[in-house]
Amino acid sequence: MSDIILGIESSCDDTSAAVIKDGILMSNVIASQKVHEAYGGVVPELASRVHQQNIVPVVSEALRQAGIDRHDLSAIAYTRGPGLLGSLHVGTSFAKGMAIGLNIPLIDVNHLHGHVLAHFIKETETDETPEFPYLCLLISGGNSQIVLVRSPFDMEIMGRTIDDAAGEAFDKCAKVMGLPYPGGPHIDRLASEGDASRFKFSKPHIPGYDYSFSGLKTSFLYTLRDSIKTDPDFVEKNKADLCASLQKTIIDILLAKLKPAIIESGVKDVAIGGGVSANSGVRDAIAKLCDNLGTRAWIPARKFTTDNAAMVAMAGYFKYKNKDFSDLGLPPFARTSI
Repeated sequence: MSDIILGIESSCDDTSAAVIKDGILMSNVIASQKVHEAYGGVVPELASRVHQQNIVPVVSEALRQAGIDRHDLSAIAYTRGPGLLGSLHVGTSFAKGMAIGLNIPLIDVNHLHGHVLAHFIKETETDETPEFPYLCLLISGGNSQIVLVRSPFDMEIMGRTIDDAAGEAFDKCAKVMGLPYPGGPHIDRLASEGDASRFKFSKPHIPGYDYSFSGLKTSFLYTLRDSIKTDPDFVEKNKADLCASLQKTIIDILLAKLKPAIIESGVKDVAIGGGVSANSGVRDAIAKLCDNLGTRAWIPARKFTTDNAAMVAMAGYFKYKNKDFSDLGLPPFARTSI
């Protein structure tokens, strides 16, 4: 009998559902929310309302694409947190109700674990996956962490941000340049057209493997403020160079901690995950670093870098095989780490 897991993701502004059968991804449906673009960021109350509208058709479509009847499901995995509480409540409540109705196990998944384990999503039997232990550079809008992954159930944070994350630095700097939300992809596009050596921004001096991006953000803002005083059109004239220099600085900060962590841990596999891992500069830099160190780089397909239910279903599949089920009374949570 097959092990079939339905994954549900609703931590922020994407409603997603996916089906994994015996470890192979059968479907992954994502409904994005355009309503937030006008506000330059996610509005939690609006996100919750749109999740309520989307979750039934998204789950139905995931089951249809997978060719799975709901009665064939073995368990339901859902994102319990971290994320926006209102959004999480929608997914949590739906998953609990469906699990009760079908009388099948419920599996709660840490959203960050999903990103770390996204490299185990297989679309065919021959797809390769990392070997334990491996390092994962988890970089998203709210998290920048170096995680030593010994198993799906044993993860150790070697370093984390003490203030802003890499994704926040991208989005906040993009906003002051007048770029649309989300800003990260626009910076990535413009960076390819600019001179990364044109501007110099502050880099942190934090001990150990912890990160900090608040100083970079402040340095970037001061550069714009001082330059606009003498040239009101400074940003528009230099947007590509600003983006290229900003992106290079963020990458330099990330690699300055990741490289010694790889050497100290002695791992042979290095992975990246989270929304910022879709950035082309980051992907190229990680691949080059791993090549220089003689390690294997695991760079996810871009469709698995953003919030998606495939990673939730994958993390849930591991827990299902371990018989690690959750209680119906568990509430969602807004903040946590690995």
